[in-house]
Amino acid sequence: MPTITLPRIIYPFPSLINQFVTAAHEQNRQWVADFGFITTPEAMARFDRSRFAWLAARAFPHAGFHELCTIANFNTWLFMLDDQCDEAQLGKKSVYLEHVTDGFMNILKHNTPVDTVLGRSFTDIWERMQALGDTAWQARFIRSMEEYFTSCHWEAGNRAADIVPTVAEYVTMRPYTGALFADVEAIEIIEKVYLPAHILQHFIVQRLVLACNNIVCWANDIFSCAKEARQGDVHNLVLVLKHERNITLQEAVNETARMHNEEVKLFTALEKLLPSFGAETDKELERFMAVLRSWITANYDWSFHDTGRYQVKEVEVVINS
Repeated sequence: MPTITLPRIIYPFPSLINQFVTAAHEQNRQWVADFGFITTPEAMARFDRSRFAWLAARAFPHAGFHELCTIANFNTWLFMLDDQCDEAQLGKKSVYLEHVTDGFMNILKHNTPVDTVLGRSFTDIWERMQALGDTAWQARFIRSMEEYFTSCHWEAGNRAADIVPTVAEYVTMRPYTGALFADVEAIEIIEKVYLPAHILQHFIVQRLVLACNNIVCWANDIFSCAKEARQGDVHNLVLVLKHERNITLQEAVNETARMHNEEVKLFTALEKLLPSFGAETDKELERFMAVLRSWITANYDWSFHDTGRYQVKEVEVVINS
């Protein structure tokens, strides 16, 4: 079996971690047990190794304890949804997946109960989020989740029809499949950063958010390419590049790393081009930007140093050819 060498990634941003990380982990493990995600000691041991609370704590380093637990539970829920899709082959059953995600959308839009583990736990998260965010924020978050679920349907349709997306299609859809837009919307309620709509919609701010999203998702594609290649899933930038350009896996990893590094350069360049919106707004915008930077380093630090989910190494990953 061939080996691939993963690129060494260095970011020009600080690595931070929330002071409440250990307490948030304890709350998170109790939460997954209470809602029935974890039912055996073996499953809890695997959950402990995943250390999902550390990802949230790195991404939202200044959040309060309650807010950190809320976003840690939300991101854990996303991982649990992803795992259940894999285990139940739900990721290939596009019609049934749409039925499931319609239920989640009814929770978001109408607070309609869904009597499943995923449904009850999502209701719990949403109730806490509604208490933290006003109706305008809730509308933005609902839209970001609807886009995420739509992207899940796109992936499921591809799997069912055995379609490998083009690189252009994949790059367009990847920001949605990672659900990071929802996490970016959550900055307001988790880190208490309040920016007016015209600032959030400013074209440079929007492109910075997309750059952050691309950096996180493409780095994740590098970290998880071996796992996804083994599972036969093509929804990974490394794997679609390999397929479309008929190149080796190592060449595809290198090209993904190049694209990722260019996006980091774009992010740092765009930061310098942000105009002034006045002293108070500039201060809030800097806090918003700080969370975007934290998300970038959080994804890398968690993937390499915290979690046992991907088991990535900086030197080699062995995968099937």
